[in-house]
Amino acid sequence: MITPDLLAAFLTLTFLEIVLGIDNIIFISILANRFPEERQKKLIRIGLFLAMIMRIMMLLGINWLTQMKEPLVEVNLNWFSAQITLQSIILLAGGLFLLYKSTLEIFHKVEDIETHSTLKGTKTLSFSRALSQIVMIDIVFSFDSILTAVGMTNGIPYALWIMIIAVIVSIVIMMAFATPVSNYINKHPSLQILGLSFLLLIGFMLIAEAAHLSHTNLFGGTTGRIPKGYLYFSIAFSLGVEMLNMRIRKRRTPKSQE
Repeated sequence: MITPDLLAAFLTLTFLEIVLGIDNIIFISILANRFPEERQKKLIRIGLFLAMIMRIMMLLGINWLTQMKEPLVEVNLNWFSAQITLQSIILLAGGLFLLYKSTLEIFHKVEDIETHSTLKGTKTLSFSRALSQIVMIDIVFSFDSILTAVGMTNGIPYALWIMIIAVIVSIVIMMAFATPVSNYINKHPSLQILGLSFLLLIGFMLIAEAAHLSHTNLFGGTTGRIPKGYLYFSIAFSLGVEMLNMRIRKRRTPKSQE
């Protein structure tokens, strides 16, 4: 029987999954920009479908997921100590990959702007390689959304089914809007750079999260968790400022052409 509490949990989880999936859409959109238009839609849909499958599998294996928090290796040195877990290793690898990929994409796009050339070397990403990168990022991003969803639904009846349905509904909604959002981002170079900057921030956040979960102590100092609210507020604020700038530039463009 559907109760107000169940409905509220479902709507909250669906909204949360969409918000936490924004970074996933940005990453997939930037990769899709490397391909012709007809293949972009295919890559976006397959990428989001894989994200849905990944999250459902993690929900079904939630017991295995919690075991990933158990320390694998303990390091105790005079200047460094940590309890390294499989979860922290995955988050660290994902964060480093995002830092590398975002920095590389920013370099390529800045070089394109400065030289007004296509830089053929930047268009050699294969479809299968792009999918493999998406799968890797899906695994990392799924950890965040699934663990958050589990914490929110603790003690609620039919929590597993609510989470699975919320994941499916959120991915369907993202699939409906992902292609228009991707096309809009790829048509505006400033939004592409802004999106890549967001991924840099998220990569740094994942590294800090990995250090926090492994209780890393470096030269007597501990690593704290970066509040996600701060991160998403900065993203929303930067995006709002950039939209205002785009609106101003659009108004000035006809005047400069007259």
